[in-house]
Amino acid sequence: MLVSSLLLIVLLVGLDQWTKAAVTKAIPLHESIVMIPGFFDLTNVRNTGAAFSMFAGMGMGFFIVLTIGAILAMIYYFIHTDDLRIEWCLALITAGAIGNLIDRATLGYVRDFFQFYIFGWPFAVFNIADVCVSVGFVLLVVFMIMDEWKEKREHAGLQQ
Repeated sequence: MLVSSLLLIVLLVGLDQWTKAAVTKAIPLHESIVMIPGFFDLTNVRNTGAAFSMFAGMGMGFFIVLTIGAILAMIYYFIHTDDLRIEWCLALITAGAIGNLIDRATLGYVRDFFQFYIFGWPFAVFNIADVCVSVGFVLLVVFMIMDEWKEKREHAGLQQ
């Protein structure tokens, strides 16, 4: 199981770094290419904060240490889980953390480019790494809730 998760991490980090490099090369900083008018643009921005630019100005050292700590925690859980669903969720989160860590450590900021609009209002600009972290986290929570419900039903004698 671990081999497939490691492969997934490598592929997703590669995709993240490749897309960031492509957008940075093709689109000048703070400029956009309209993909779907009023809904989706590719926009080249730099993010010095965390998700949705929160905590901008905290310093890259803070985010680098925090990210390394999170990656170490996920490695611990990789070693201690036998559930492939959980392992793949952790792989998604780890890939996203590594992708943005590479940017922070080498550039001092994270390259973001997906710009969506909701009812005409701009949503946060994000990247592949952010998608990995978000999807991995949401799925992790969903699986944990499902497992909890299953355990409660089995405990109550209401097995499927």
